[in-house]
Amino acid sequence: MMGIRKLNNTFLFVGLIILTLFFFLIDLGVGSVSIPISEICKALFRRDIDPVIQSIIIDIRLNKAIVALMCGSALSVSGLQMQTLFRNPLAGPYVLGISSGASLGVALFILGMPLLGISSVLFSIGLAGAAWIGAALILIIISIVSYRLKDIMVVLILGMMFSSGVSAIVQILQYLSDDEALKSYVIWTMGSLGDVQGPELFILVLAVAGGLILAVIAIKPLNQLLLGEEYARTMGLNVRRSRGLLFFSTTLLAGTVTAFCGPIGFIGMAIPHVTRNLFSNSDHRILVPANILTGALILIVCDILSKSFLLPVNAITALLGIPVIIFIVLRNNAFSI
Repeated sequence: MMGIRKLNNTFLFVGLIILTLFFFLIDLGVGSVSIPISEICKALFRRDIDPVIQSIIIDIRLNKAIVALMCGSALSVSGLQMQTLFRNPLAGPYVLGISSGASLGVALFILGMPLLGISSVLFSIGLAGAAWIGAALILIIISIVSYRLKDIMVVLILGMMFSSGVSAIVQILQYLSDDEALKSYVIWTMGSLGDVQGPELFILVLAVAGGLILAVIAIKPLNQLLLGEEYARTMGLNVRRSRGLLFFSTTLLAGTVTAFCGPIGFIGMAIPHVTRNLFSNSDHRILVPANILTGALILIVCDILSKSFLLPVNAITALLGIPVIIFIVLRNNAFSI
């Protein structure tokens, strides 16, 4: 039986890798100018090809496709970590207020600076930094609070309260801001995979890779936390240290993605459930790499649909993710408390 399960898992992993590579190539070909896969392969391997087509693929679409891969992997793995830590099927990567913290950083940067009469020349340079600092500050506050608390559900409630408070501040800034600044902020909240170039892409890849490495290190603690923190303590797990590791990993993953690409919703909440059902497994030795592949694949597909229908990527992820969340809520009788 174990041999059959391992064989099924191998086939699923191989299938996910093939599908991800296939849709990655499709993503490079979709856009205002359609490019066949044969031309894409020539451009990738630097063979004789029209310089214009090569520039479109290498300089524009390749960056965006890589960003989609990294963001999908980061959000799905961070969502898996939070659902296991809080033992809540509706927890996501932004449950600690990371998205709200990033939104506050961006709101202060875009909406607050014009109110103070400061030039907006540095907006494009400091936007990601402001978002990451906002997310990190919220994490520091939550980490300090969680260190003093034993009950992880209290931490979850506090995270939601911090998120609501921060959202109220952002709404005040929106109300006081001018039209141009407000439009810039609203566009950021829609999410975009196409604004990460050059050094920013390097930072994004480095930060996400670091977060994924921490997620791999946290596989054993995650498996021990499946039955709750009390059980994990009896198994000799240092729960507070493990919380800190998971919080830091989630901030690197979800915070960095939010900083560079805006708040991309539902991927982190929905994909872990898709992966659990696909592999019929709760072992994080399987789930972590499976979420990396599944998240990357789904966000690549969302990017293709976004470009095909000229819609923000956040709209596509919501349309695909909401049915999954509704299914989870109904299956777990979440309405009957």
